Amino acid sequence: MKPKTVRLFIKPGCPWCDEAIEWLDQHRIAYEQLDVIRNAEARGEMRELTGQTRAPSIDVDGHLLADFGADELETWWRQMKFEPAV
Repeated sequence: MKPKTVRLFIKPGCPWCDEAIEWLDQHRIAYEQLDVIRNAEARGEMRELTGQTRAPSIDVDGHLLADFGADELETWWRQMKFEPAV
């Protein structure tokens, strides 16, 4: 299925966040990037959704993955059967 809404919660300077951004960009997946350091509302929402403060966290149409690396993102993306997962 093709996701309608992809939101990536990140912390600037976080290497795992940079990997997630790179992975999404390489796969031409449109997403909204939310900086949880500069945006207290985004930080609170990430914590409410995931129960933690670690980034990156991703919300794809209400499906959540928190505190992950690029390999975990790719595996999760395929398991969720989201498209495109080139």
